[in-house]
Amino acid sequence: MDTFHENNLTLVTEFFLLGFQGTQHFRIFLACLLLVIYTAAICGNLLIITLVSTSKTLHTPMYFFLTQLSISDIFLTTDVVPNMIHVILNNGGAIAFSNCIAQLYFFGATEASECLILTVMSYDRYVAVCNPLRYTSIMTSGHCVKLAAMCWILGFSTVLVYVITTSKLKFCGGNIIDHFFCDYVPLLERACSDTLIVEVEVTLLSVPLVIIPSIIIIVLYARIIVTILRIPSNIDRKKAFSTCSSHLIVVCIFYWTIFTVYVFPTRGQTLTISKILSLLYTVVTPFINPIIYSLRNKDIKKAIHETRNKLLMHLQLSIN
Repeated sequence: MDTFHENNLTLVTEFFLLGFQGTQHFRIFLACLLLVIYTAAICGNLLIITLVSTSKTLHTPMYFFLTQLSISDIFLTTDVVPNMIHVILNNGGAIAFSNCIAQLYFFGATEASECLILTVMSYDRYVAVCNPLRYTSIMTSGHCVKLAAMCWILGFSTVLVYVITTSKLKFCGGNIIDHFFCDYVPLLERACSDTLIVEVEVTLLSVPLVIIPSIIIIVLYARIIVTILRIPSNIDRKKAFSTCSSHLIVVCIFYWTIFTVYVFPTRGQTLTISKILSLLYTVVTPFINPIIYSLRNKDIKKAIHETRNKLLMHLQLSIN
């Protein structure tokens, strides 16, 4: 009997994602809305990457790290949204166990990498504002590449620890996950074996990947604000703050959603609220990041106008 029970624990080979339940009209509307936002997010982030790559005025450390953030946003939203739209349109959808683990891994890896990238971007702004005379000697192209590579390598390697442990858990009974993707918490709720080791691993990994980066960002921006307030000229003060405001907004939105869902979840938080909050960092944040940087950045807007004028000129020449 024990042998049969032990074998029965491994019978779950796929999970069923419920997504957002509702009427057919609501699900079609939601799927179309998500498709529009997803398309806009991909186009917006690709535009940032293209502009920084082609415009010589944007060949600076700040914009180099911005392209890394855009790449991370593209990976994150592509990992979740296409399958989520399929799940919503079909009022639920099955996902193989291996695909579920893969989605969990790429989601965690891109989130971890983004945490580190945002920290490095904060350091870049700190050096630019607090140590401007040494900025070019500190933030060299080689140093920037090393920092970016470190973010990606640490993000994609450390997450492997708890993902591999999660993949070795035994799942039995119901295979229904009341979510729109294979997230860490709802997946563990389906496990029959002890999840303590995974929970300890995630808690320990959150220290270098989330807690310490957030503390570093707070300290760096505290010093940035103090330095800006000491600038005597109002014009120079506004100019210094404008270089940091876009990044600060993005950091606040990103970390607020992460801490709300994973670190300090609200008591009595319903599954619907949890899923809506998850939408913020999987769909909305990758969509609004390019908008924030475009609307609040003169260099980006200038590069957009120059690129548009070049395209129009080439179009006119081809017509003539």
